[in-house]
Amino acid sequence: MTSIIDAFLDAKIIKVLIKYYPVYLEGIWGTLWISAVTILLGTLLGMVIALMRMSKVKPFQWFSTMYIEIIRGTPTLLQLYFAWLGLPKILPFEVSDTFCVVVGFIISAAAYIAEIIRAGIGAVDKGQWEAAKSIGLSNVHTMTHVILPQAVKNILPALCNEFISTIKGTSLASTFFISELLTSYKIVQSATFLAIPALTISGIIYFILNFIMSKLLRILERRLMVSD
Repeated sequence: MTSIIDAFLDAKIIKVLIKYYPVYLEGIWGTLWISAVTILLGTLLGMVIALMRMSKVKPFQWFSTMYIEIIRGTPTLLQLYFAWLGLPKILPFEVSDTFCVVVGFIISAAAYIAEIIRAGIGAVDKGQWEAAKSIGLSNVHTMTHVILPQAVKNILPALCNEFISTIKGTSLASTFFISELLTSYKIVQSATFLAIPALTISGIIYFILNFIMSKLLRILERRLMVSD
């Protein structure tokens, strides 16, 4: 009986994929570009937040600590709703739902990346700071030329996991019907009334994307370790 059900599902999955592959391709593109923008801008913002938290300026410390604690202490979906509802009222120009949700993803990712970066920088031997200052390097040059290159190797493993989590997390965009893989499932399911085959295809694609990403990041990590 199980084999009959499996064969039935396999046939349905293949038929759905053949007929609706353009919808899934659009979903893949949506997932990839949202993930790329979130990772890139989230890392840049996370770096700023991490440096603010490590700063000796008290207002910077307070702001960055409060930011990280609030973001880490609330669900990502809640943050996306705030961005979706709040940004159109705050900004003086018209913004799309996609813009609001992507900004929400960036703000969310930045808090986690900031803590990863802060931990990586903190793991660098303090003697490196002292050595850099002894040869006359400024704090900025010490950070950019001495500390960060070493911190990257400490940061990379955790950052890789965050990147993969970001790809999976883009599925929350489907709540706002923004084009990505889980939205593709909803479109196909509503057109075919075949929930399990449509959902299975999305799941397989998510797995493939994350598998490829994890392999590429491990190759990068190994190359950095070899360069020591």
